[in-house]
Amino acid sequence: MQTQPIAFQPPAEEAPPFLLPVTTALFADRADRFDFLAASHSLSDWLTFLGRLSRAQQEALAALPELALPEAGALEQAHRHRMPPLDAAQRPAAWRDALRTIARRLAADAPNAARTTLEALATASDERLEALATTLLDGDIGGADVAALPFVAAALQVAYTQLASRLDAGRLQRLDVDNACPCCGSPAVASVVRLGAAINNLRYLHCSLCNTEWNVPRAVCTSCGSEQGTALHELEGTKGAVRAETCDGCKAYLKIVYQEKDPRVDPVADDLATLALDLLVDEAGYARSGPNLLLMGAHTG
Repeated sequence: MQTQPIAFQPPAEEAPPFLLPVTTALFADRADRFDFLAASHSLSDWLTFLGRLSRAQQEALAALPELALPEAGALEQAHRHRMPPLDAAQRPAAWRDALRTIARRLAADAPNAARTTLEALATASDERLEALATTLLDGDIGGADVAALPFVAAALQVAYTQLASRLDAGRLQRLDVDNACPCCGSPAVASVVRLGAAINNLRYLHCSLCNTEWNVPRAVCTSCGSEQGTALHELEGTKGAVRAETCDGCKAYLKIVYQEKDPRVDPVADDLATLALDLLVDEAGYARSGPNLLLMGAHTG
């Protein structure tokens, strides 16, 4: 594992502070990235299956009716109190329809164990699905049906991505915690150093649930806000498109993907394709500060 200090580069004044998800091809592009990463990977079967899951997400998103955003009064109250306008605890019922669509789409040719899980989800009661969603979002998965959780996560991502895409970015605000999404309050899965005229070389955290991105200065720990003791780590022999940023102050880490190194990098797909990097920084005593919801309980057997 290679280590290097972080060079601080403040964001440009005109850069947009928030990037809402673009729903037309978000999950389809992620599926393509999974396929590319799977081609020469030791976890090829799993990554290929996640590519199929991402395509099913895109199909479920296209079939989803326009979901109701919070009422104007609730949005104003959230803005006044610097709270996220979307509440993951107040889920639109249509997320369950998205889950059933995904489950039926994948079950036909899924691996045996996954097929059993998907068939059970496709026929599960609303109460059962809501209990799984609460378990997933609370993060207390001990004793839960963990094999079902990545599919529950995929459906919730579909619903909250659609909702986030229709918010007014001009009314969003940074929350008190850098690592919390300004749209839904969920933690970031990773960050992206982006290419583009107004956002070139700027870092945006990427929400694990709704795929919103928000700008956070580089060389600052996204967990505790410290500007001291942060460092970047990468796997030896790689091109540095994915690195882990560690903080010696709070002993947390989160990955960063660099579009300059590979314009096609995806914060969700590339995170899952670099689990070896997680193992290295875990062994060095750092704890991850944000989840990849597609990893919880994942299996392909």
